[in-house]
Parts: sequence; C-alpha cells; structure tokens
Amino acid sequence: MTATRLHYRVDLTQPWSHCFKVAVTIRDWQDESLLLCLPVWTPGSYLVREYSRHLQEFRAETTDGLPLPWRKVRKNHWQIEGTRGKTVVVRFSMLATELTVRTNHLDSTHGFFTPAALLPYVPELRHQSCEVEIVAPEPWQAFTALPVLTQSPGEPVVPHRFQADNYDHLVDSPFEIGPLEVHHFEAAGKPHRWVTWGQGPVRYEQLLADTRRIIEMEAALFGGLPYDNYLFILHLSGGAYGGLEHRDSTVLAYDRHGLAEPESYPRFLQLVAHEFFHLWNVKRLRPQALEEFDYDRENYAPSLWFCEGVTSYYDPLLPLRAGCYGVEFFLDGLGKDLSRYLTTPGRQIQPLTESSFDAWIKLYRRDAWSDNQQMSYYLKGQLVTMLLDLEIQRHQPERCFDDVLRRLWQTHGQPERGYREDELRRLISDVAGVNLEAFFAAYLDGLEELPLGEALARVGLTLAPSLQPHPFHGLRVADEGGRCRVKFVAAGSPAAVAGLEPGDELLALDGFRISVDSLPKRLKRYQPGDRLGLTLFHGDELVNRRLTLAEPQPASWGLTPNPEATVEQRQAFRRWTGCDLPGQSGGDRQ
Repeated sequence: MTATRLHYRVDLTQPWSHCFKVAVTIRDWQDESLLLCLPVWTPGSYLVREYSRHLQEFRAETTDGLPLPWRKVRKNHWQIEGTRGKTVVVRFSMLATELTVRTNHLDSTHGFFTPAALLPYVPELRHQSCEVEIVAPEPWQAFTALPVLTQSPGEPVVPHRFQADNYDHLVDSPFEIGPLEVHHFEAAGKPHRWVTWGQGPVRYEQLLADTRRIIEMEAALFGGLPYDNYLFILHLSGGAYGGLEHRDSTVLAYDRHGLAEPESYPRFLQLVAHEFFHLWNVKRLRPQALEEFDYDRENYAPSLWFCEGVTSYYDPLLPLRAGCYGVEFFLDGLGKDLSRYLTTPGRQIQPLTESSFDAWIKLYRRDAWSDNQQMSYYLKGQLVTMLLDLEIQRHQPERCFDDVLRRLWQTHGQPERGYREDELRRLISDVAGVNLEAFFAAYLDGLEELPLGEALARVGLTLAPSLQPHPFHGLRVADEGGRCRVKFVAAGSPAAVAGLEPGDELLALDGFRISVDSLPKRLKRYQPGDRLGLTLFHGDELVNRRLTLAEPQPASWGLTPNPEATVEQRQAFRRWTGCDLPGQSGGDRQ
C-alpha cells in the first residue's frame, strides 16, 4: 500500500471530555510554510456555522516532537512555518456537544462527527486521497460510507481505518461510532445498512421493508442505483427532527417515540425518502454553483428551489407510490402544506429564486418576524413543482415531472455536469411541450399568487379555507409559564397597526385578565369593527393599546375530493398519484 500524504487520527478514548482529539499528519511537505483550513459550513446545510469556534489546544510539531511555529491568519486558517522537507503533525481538540445532523457530538454513549466540522484541509492536497483512523473505546465500532483501507501483507492491522478519494469525498462521509444497533438489508441488488444510536420503539422488520420499497421506487425513477452500498445513520432522541444528505449515506434525527405512532411513522418515511432522493438531486445532479465547493464562504445558488423543493414534492409522493401509506394520508399532508403556505404573509414579499439565493442569511436564521418577510424554498418549491407536474400532464398526458428528472439525470447527473438555471427552465419547457417562461417569471422570479385551486380542481380536488371562529387580530400567542406571550404579529394586521410586537406579554382584554386559553373564547364575543382595549407589558413597561378587529381570516385550508369529479378529472388524479380519487368506485390503488 502506498501511503497517502494526508492522514487524520480521531481519538474518542476520553468520551467524558466531550472532545475529539485530532492529529493531522502531512507527510513530506516541500514548502517553507503550510496552511491548514477548517470549513465554515458543510454542503447541504446552507449556513456559515463557524466550526472553528469549537477548536482548542492547537499545536504543530514534527514527527520527532519538535515544535513548529504557527499563527492564526484567519478565523479558520492556521499557518505553520519551517515545514520544508518535514512531516508535519498538527494536534488539536474539538469540543463536540451539538447533537445535530450537521455538527459533532461525543459522550459516553457514542461519537458522531461531520467531517467538515472536525477535519481541516490543506488547499494543495484537497484533491488528493486521504486516510482517516478512528481510535475508540472497546467495543465501539466505527461506521461510515468510506471504504475500509486495504492493508498490505505484513503491515500491522489498524482498526477503523478508512480512505477517501479526496477532501470533498471525506466531507460527504459522516462518521457514527459506538456500541450501535446495526441492521443489514438488500434493495435493488445493492447492500444497505441502518445504524441506530439512541433508544426507541423501532420495528425494524417494518422499517427495513418500507425502506426497501422506497429505495426500489426511487431507483426505478432514475434507472438504477449509482453506488455500491449505502448507509442510513439514525439518531433517536426526544423531539428531534432533521436530516442531511450525503453521496452514499444520510444522517437522520427523529423523536424516539415517533416511530411507534401511527401519524408520525409515515412522516419519518417521508424524511427517509427525502434524504435518499438527494443522492441524485443535489449530490450528483446539482446546480453549476455547487460544482466546486468553497468551504471558506457562502456558495450562492438561485436553484435551491429545485434541489430542495422538488425533493420535498417527491418525499410524500414516492412512499405513496411505493404503497407505504394510503392516498388519504397523502392528501391530508398536502392539505397541511397548503395551509402553511397560504397562511404565511412572507409569500407576498420574497420570490422563490430570491429565497434560494438568500438561504445563507434567512432560512436558517429565523426569528419572530421571519414569516412576514420570507418564504421557505422548501415549501414554495414543493408547491411550484406540483404545479409544474400538473401543467406537464395537462399538456402532455403521457408525461410527468418524472420525465424532467430522467432527462436532467441523463444530461447532467450521470456525467456530473452542473446545470445552469436557464438550462433547467428550458428542459422543463421541453418536457411540457410549451414555453413556460411566463410561468417562471410569475412564480419563480415574481410574487403572483400560485394558481393552486385551479390546478387541483383539474385533478378532482377542492381547496377551500376554514375561517377563524372570531374576528381577525393578527396575533399568535403561546403560554410561557402561565404568561400569555406574543410570538408573532402578522404584517399589516390590526395587532400590527395597534403597535403590538413579538415578546409583549398580554395581561387583560377590556380590563379583564386573559390567558392563552381564554383569549380566543373572549374574542368570539366581539364583531369585526369592534375596538377593544389591551393591557400588556411591552418590555418592562405597562401600556394600553387600542385594537380594531377585522373580518375573520382563513385559519387553515382544507383539501377534499370533489364528489362530482368528472371522468377526466379522476383519470388526471390517477395519472398524478397512481391512486383512485378517494370516494370514487374502483378501488384505491393500481
């Protein structure tokens, strides 16, 4: 075996310290100085996370233990001097106390790390292969999608040693280490693993069967699986939710009790379908802006609506097609997504392409004002994809959005050539057989209301609002230790005009004490146009506000099958979902 020039050693033998001990060895360096850089973000999670804030005890030395001078030249760059002709060893500790799918966590039960959050790179060696050695307590095992390093005859065996083709490959391969539960299964002719940390009532026989169905459905869509094996890493804890895609693996976080709940388990399958779908859409089929990662700064991409919105559209649809749940559950979830979208004022402020571009400063930095100012490219992208799918099927009944993905996979995904936004739009129009530039201008670049009701009516569904049971005020409140706290104030609402703000504590309505539970009941006594008095704490100041109520607004939107749907509408629904429209004769599924 020919040794690589870059070797990482990650020591977990003191898990009680919550610190990974890292040694980076750079062999035979031929320049007077060496620059070591730690990423500020990780691909798939579009926020500068400043991973270097957790790094401590940095030092540099030769293999003989002689110290080398170094200095920090940027927040995440270290320059080491006197390195010519030497093998350089850099050592540091990394605090690992954040249990998310994009950070690092180490305690007495396991170790998990995202390579971008732990392992620095040498710019000149970024495209060369590297090794990772894990030193863990017995009997912990290390799991990653990276291949195990092959040992040469006569060479001592080093446990838990892996090799990456280059630094990007390493970053795309998270590590889970510990005394973990492992389940092997095969799907579409390829080996797969579920590795679980945390306790929870997981029915693995059902989970493996459902995962297999999802994998085979997605493989059929794209024409096969583009990997040799795949790893699912699952973190179970209280109230957790999230996922992060990687090239040959994914990390999922879910509430430990949710997998046993009838309503929650299908949602988990949608999370599985979402992150697995990303191994095509974004990992191999990606925007040109994400072709070459810059780990030092934001990587702006106006096509994140496609990366995440299209994936969000398919994550409930593919488990439905695979038979993991029924069409009623699918429609119920779609109705909730439509309600979230139609009750978010920010949809009238932020266009979809702007939402994609501004992910770095908005989506992951939500506050009490966010719903008034921004729109998630996940959610709106999902609904725009649905409209595009239905528009394609309206013009070309033998086609659907699947054909967009297949063509894009052939032209850009398989050769791994990043697409431009104009290429993407042109290809969608070609599949639809009509020019969709007006559609893109209105709903991607513009702020026109999405024609959701019209499109859904063509497949036999009725979209209708459910009004609030009281006049509109524009407040969203929550109980905080018995206090009625304002959490959100809708832009332009009566509450906003009256001067209320998030953080205010409501005390009394027209002179009588109120609570989170009593507020909606009291408001039912009033009519639109009534002017009522609110007593509240604004900060630490006791103030009175006058609020004029308005006409009731939609609290939610319901999606129901049209009992009088025509034959054409029922056929369109079946082409879209693969199922019969609920309430119609002829069974539920093909």
